[in-house]
Amino acid sequence: MSVIKDNSEVLMHFAIKLEDGSVAESTYAMGKPALFRMGDGSLTDNFEKCLLGLNEGAKDSFELAPEDAFGMPNPDNIHHIELSKFGADAPAEVGNIIAFAGPDGHDIPGIITAVVGDSVTVDFNHPLAGQAVTFEVEVVSIES
Repeated sequence: MSVIKDNSEVLMHFAIKLEDGSVAESTYAMGKPALFRMGDGSLTDNFEKCLLGLNEGAKDSFELAPEDAFGMPNPDNIHHIELSKFGADAPAEVGNIIAFAGPDGHDIPGIITAVVGDSVTVDFNHPLAGQAVTFEVEVVSIES
């Protein structure tokens, strides 16, 4: 029977649930499992550690503390940007998630948390930073 190890290609269903039981993300909701290769960066190291050693067909659940899931919020990831930098295609409204160009050219999502005068506060922390989560998995197939 196949077992998940470093570099395995894994097809699995998963759900990430918050402490209140609400679902933050789920492949079940999308109707198809996710395919990824261990170590490709699509899951954090701690999420991958939960999967190592699981067999094909396994169903399991892992509770992760905030620092083991999406980390703790970092105050350095909160920025204040001039209101004039926003436009009709990306309005500065509290709750909006806007993609900003990062230093490496990749888009970085930021959540607008406040608009005061000409200053817009944007939080670039992961939306689940600081939250404990339950990681539920169902391994569909494994290619080593």
